[in-house]
Amino acid sequence: MKVRVFDTTLRDGEQSPGAAMRAADRLRIARALDRAGTDVIEAGFSAASPAVAASVAEIAASVTHSTVASLARAVDGDIHAAWESLRHARAPRIHVFIATSPIHMEHKLRMTPRQVLAAVERSVRSAHTLCPDVEFSAEDATRSERDFLVEVFQTALDAGALTLNVPDTVGYTQPHEYAALISYLREHVRGSERAIFSVHCHDDLGLAVANTLAAVRAGARQIECTVNGIGERAGNCALEETLAAMRVRQDVYGAEVDFDMAAIPALSRMVARATHMPVQKHKAVVGANAFAHESGIHQDGVLKHRATYEVLPAELLGRQAARLHLGRQSGRHAIRVRLEQLGYAFEQSEMERFYQSFLELANTKREITDADLRVMANGIPEGVAQPA
Repeated sequence: MKVRVFDTTLRDGEQSPGAAMRAADRLRIARALDRAGTDVIEAGFSAASPAVAASVAEIAASVTHSTVASLARAVDGDIHAAWESLRHARAPRIHVFIATSPIHMEHKLRMTPRQVLAAVERSVRSAHTLCPDVEFSAEDATRSERDFLVEVFQTALDAGALTLNVPDTVGYTQPHEYAALISYLREHVRGSERAIFSVHCHDDLGLAVANTLAAVRAGARQIECTVNGIGERAGNCALEETLAAMRVRQDVYGAEVDFDMAAIPALSRMVARATHMPVQKHKAVVGANAFAHESGIHQDGVLKHRATYEVLPAELLGRQAARLHLGRQSGRHAIRVRLEQLGYAFEQSEMERFYQSFLELANTKREITDADLRVMANGIPEGVAQPA
């Protein structure tokens, strides 16, 4: 089954506090996403400001593969602003949304459910007269009443939206609940086989990726995510983690995704620089330590067979093999291998002397470098083969 990748780094991702990007950086990221095979790039919320509208228009005119989307509230002004930014795109999409949960309708929109349904019908139909590709999102869907949600999506589908997005806007739902909701909507929205159900998860409880994957198993065919998982509050579903999970566990998800995994590390660095939001070292897939090992037991296992401690091949991401971090947790096997790579060979007795010197230094430094190894190796003359 084909699962589409909808990247919203340039819209929801940029809504991270302090993450606003320069127009040149936004264009550079959009082009990189396009080259990587992203199905849909949400380039921004055109009605937010003239600067955003201009950036969306520039991206729309530059992208050659991906569909380019602009977000719009369910009001004519937003919809027309989105279309003006998208009109020169090879494949434009207007993404219309309105909140559907009781708390949002009462306290934010101050609209009744009937008024919300009328707004859905009117806005989706208006967007569809401008653009054949319309996506509709029910904001805060996971805190909405199920039967009302069915009415909302039925209205949007009948008005011309063929992508129906079910956002977990505040990261509230749990994987089993989300999967059940997707199944319920697919079963109860008439003509749902004509639509693509999309999922957009936030990470407030740390479940964005888990919820997204659960929804894919339940029949969602579009995942909405951001590079490095950036976004409002605790962030969005991380593109790199979701794609890696689906690739490694194809036996579970059976998903086909047209995305170049080798492009992910460069994309991650590009977004981190543009937003001034560094990636933490232990971040899954793209963190500096994602393929690093320090424990002697782990290093020994990886040296014997990579799959002992690595389920995701580094080469899939265009990276080199695992990095053995030499420190006080490291064992003799990893140290010997690194010494041999540097051109040094020891007999067993000399290796034991070297190892004791290594441990003494490792108690004073977090990481032992190649330069440290050379200094120590040159201090043990017996049995040493000097580097060429």
